[in-house]
Amino acid sequence: MPFMRKQTWNIPVWKRAFDILVATFLLILLSPLLLLVTLFIKIESKGPIFYTSKRVGQGFKVFDFYKFRSMRADASAMLQQIKHLNQYQKADILIQVEYNPTPLIKDNEHISESAYQLAQAKKKGQVFIKIKNDPRITRVGQFIRSTSIDELPQLWNVIKGDMSLVGNRPLPLYEAEQLTTDESILRFKAPAGITGLWQVEGRGKKEVSEQERKQFDLTYSQKYNWLMDLKILAKTLPAAVQEVNV
Repeated sequence: MPFMRKQTWNIPVWKRAFDILVATFLLILLSPLLLLVTLFIKIESKGPIFYTSKRVGQGFKVFDFYKFRSMRADASAMLQQIKHLNQYQKADILIQVEYNPTPLIKDNEHISESAYQLAQAKKKGQVFIKIKNDPRITRVGQFIRSTSIDELPQLWNVIKGDMSLVGNRPLPLYEAEQLTTDESILRFKAPAGITGLWQVEGRGKKEVSEQERKQFDLTYSQKYNWLMDLKILAKTLPAAVQEVNV
């Protein structure tokens, strides 16, 4: 990724101070819930508590992005047992993927992360499993996904300074590679965030075009301030509740 040179863009002092105070408060407040989720994940299936993946944030900084694990530890071994239920084209080589519906921008098209990964896998003679009511997803995993509780470990990303409470969503490496125009690169001027303008303004629509999402990101990068952040935070919970009920 030759274009991914770190820039001098940094989180403003006022925003960083707010992030640390609020994220620390939330981690303390939610610690009983986090401990319960950790306990239930360990009881239901062996394996790590967290699922980590690489993401690109402000100034093209690459960092480990945390979520609670929602799949069984033996998900890969189960593939041979359930591959006949695969909705994708069958292949001899099967690999596991944590499903992620994050929209991607590729060749000016609006696609899902899973669709992009599938296309890349097919080039290598591999195929991803996509199964309705996938048995590899644990009962705890289904619950924390539907309620977005699996996203709470990102508060630690905020404490570390990888992310802010409000910002543009951090992108997978292969999506960031697609954004090479001067206009697109400016979206990385803003901090990566747990929630943002696109989440509260765009998810209420049935369809959000690639250009609309770009504009949400660019608008936030160019205009964000403490009042905008407070408004986005105030709208985040209603937007999340609406998404769960859809």
